[in-house]
Amino acid sequence: MIDQETFDALARANAFAVYNGISLRLLADGRAQAVMEMGPHSVNPYGRLHGGAIYTLADCAGGALCRTDGRRYVTLDGTVHFIRSTNHGTITATASMVHRGRTTALVDIQITDQDGTLLARGDFTFFCLGDG
Repeated sequence: MIDQETFDALARANAFAVYNGISLRLLADGRAQAVMEMGPHSVNPYGRLHGGAIYTLADCAGGALCRTDGRRYVTLDGTVHFIRSTNHGTITATASMVHRGRTTALVDIQITDQDGTLLARGDFTFFCLGDG
């Protein structure tokens, strides 16, 4: 398990997440949460939350959870099931570890709005590149 200071440094180094307005809010008890405030950068042409923003948020939360063992991971596969959309607010992705193996990790991710309404859920597989 990595310490909070090391984890914070890794989070800041994720330029893609920073660029997309994604930040980590929770990293404890085998869960990670990433949040994103909806804005002009995260909506589709209809003013609704873009599916790519949901996928990106989910991927960032899952990757953060995987890295808690101090190793480096990349996304191997990700599936998101879109349930509902929204046009405003804070979006949260909560990642839970389903299985961590020697070379892969399977993560379940729930994406909710600020009221706790389920917007999407996903299953992501991450590949371990090795020690950090």
